[in-house]
Amino acid sequence: MRVRLKGINSKRKTLADGRAVTYYYAWKGGPRLLGSPGSPEFVAAYNEAARHRSAPPVGSLLSIMRAYQESGEFLNLSPRTRADYVKQIKKIEHEFGDFPLSALSDRRTPGEFLAWRDRLAINSKRQADYAYSVLALIFSWAFNRGLVQLSPCEKSGRLYRGNRCDKIWTDADEEAFIRTAPEQLRLALLLALWTGQRQGDLLRLAWSAYDGARIRLTQGKTGVRIVVPAGAPLKQALDATRRQSPIILVNIDGKPWTPDGFRASWGKACKKAGIEGVTFHDLRGTAVTRLALAGATEAEIATITGHSLRDVKTILDSHYLRRDPALAESAIRKLERGTKIPE
Repeated sequence: MRVRLKGINSKRKTLADGRAVTYYYAWKGGPRLLGSPGSPEFVAAYNEAARHRSAPPVGSLLSIMRAYQESGEFLNLSPRTRADYVKQIKKIEHEFGDFPLSALSDRRTPGEFLAWRDRLAINSKRQADYAYSVLALIFSWAFNRGLVQLSPCEKSGRLYRGNRCDKIWTDADEEAFIRTAPEQLRLALLLALWTGQRQGDLLRLAWSAYDGARIRLTQGKTGVRIVVPAGAPLKQALDATRRQSPIILVNIDGKPWTPDGFRASWGKACKKAGIEGVTFHDLRGTAVTRLALAGATEAEIATITGHSLRDVKTILDSHYLRRDPALAESAIRKLERGTKIPE
């Protein structure tokens, strides 16, 4: 009978003589396991490592954090999100791992957590908010399961206030990028502008999702299913693209992009095109803006991009269209057409 061991971490290394070998560890950062996977020696080494692994003290915050990382909510997150959460959880463990859950009812406890966030904010307000939000999420998860009596990190607000009101790609930005960027990145630009989807979803987008007329996908972050008709420029580009991989967006070697590789190449292409102040993420808001300027309703935009109606309205009212000069120009032209000018 095959026994499945949880948490095994493997690393591939090249030895001095050129041979490639794979080493196995009981968990990330855990002891190395001898023997080949599935062998009695391997299983025995794993069991010994697990036996000596320190169990978190009962009634400590560490016990809650370990339980969360073994839950379905955590394991169902994308690999990138799980890795990001683990980084923040390590910060929390370092500061509050032995914090007793019995102290959560103390009126001073929320202040302790906020003071910790303030110390992190000295280096980065954004990262401080991220770490604090992960702590709040874990407390909320534990509260909903009756593991703690209250959730002390709710309604604390944020330290970081990002403002991207003017962060949209202009026609000049698009033209400069298309003129100087490699073909692989030009296709990425068109996909983002004509679908309004996130970078991660576009990097995972398979050719099977495109039937020649529409693109169908399920958003990784929200689980929302999207069907986007392929606009003429995007359809033309997709139909002309040679299929080198099951994935649409590939690098110069014809292989799917890694997130880090794509970000690095995108940054270099923007620098070459002389584009500053906007990111790939801003293409999502730019798509919303352009759809609105073309006369699309909020419901139509939400159907294409996967935003909620409330989020579309927030974007249009508070972030992008509020200062778009094209709207002012359009409004004045409409007023002129409806106004009789005295002779």
